[in-house]
Order: sequence, then C-alpha cells, then structure tokens
Amino acid sequence: MNRALKTALSTIAIAQFLKIPLKKWETGEWHWGYFFETGGMPSSHSAGVSSLATFIALKRGVRTVDFALAALFGLIVMYDAQGVRRQAGELAIRLNDLAEEVMRLERDPKQALYEKRKERIRERLGHQPIEVVGGALLGIATGWVSYWLTKKKIS
Repeated sequence: MNRALKTALSTIAIAQFLKIPLKKWETGEWHWGYFFETGGMPSSHSAGVSSLATFIALKRGVRTVDFALAALFGLIVMYDAQGVRRQAGELAIRLNDLAEEVMRLERDPKQALYEKRKERIRERLGHQPIEVVGGALLGIATGWVSYWLTKKKIS
C-alpha cells in the first residue's frame, strides 16, 4: 500500500477515535460506539481527503494532476458531508420526532409491543461546517507529518 493511502486511512482512524473523548467531554459519558458512527467532530471524511491532498501536494506539487484530482475529490466529499448528508440527518430527526408524537397520540394499550419493535432512523449522518473544518485541519496536519516522516527517512 502506498504512503498516501496509508496516510489517508490512518487519518480517518485517528479522526474516528478522537470522536470518543470529544463526545465524553461534551456529554460526560464514554461511548466507544462513536468510533464506528458517521457524523460528529471531527469529520473523518474531511480529515481523510485533506490528508491525502496535503500529502500529494507536498510530495508531487500543487501543479500536478494527482493533486488536482485529490483536491477536487476532497472538495466534493466535504461539500457532501456538510450538505446532503447533514440534511438527511436533520430529516431523520424530524421523522423520529413525528413517530414519537404519533405514538403519544394513539394511547393504544398495544403500544408497548410497538415500542419494543420500532427502530429509530439514524440521525447522525452529516456534519456541521465546523466539524468539516476540524476534520480538514486534522487532515492537513497528518498529511504534513506523514510527508515529513517520509522525507526524513529518505535523508
């Protein structure tokens, strides 16, 4: 596996891991499941594509087709993370609220059986703009560190 890909995948893992202590700081509870969830701070999607673009820019230069592809791919991923996916998450919140309201209005004795079966729609799908920026900054930092470590080995 090449260094650029290792850098991007490692950065995604770091970003996912960072969600756990950040959520602990926010809520006061440890929840290790955040490692496997989408959404939240920092955006692992933004971190991964930013680290890849940064590594390529430093290794090959910003005037190469490699960097152009990585940068364009990164911009599309970050736009999608804070745009379409975020809107889908907000829609899921509204649908879940609506389902709870319908259950309250029904007042059906059989409702307990329904509550056991029902599944909530996933709400954490996208990112707030600050989460995308946080991921991008993490990616730039890890891309730079990875390039620096590669350069140091060559020297």
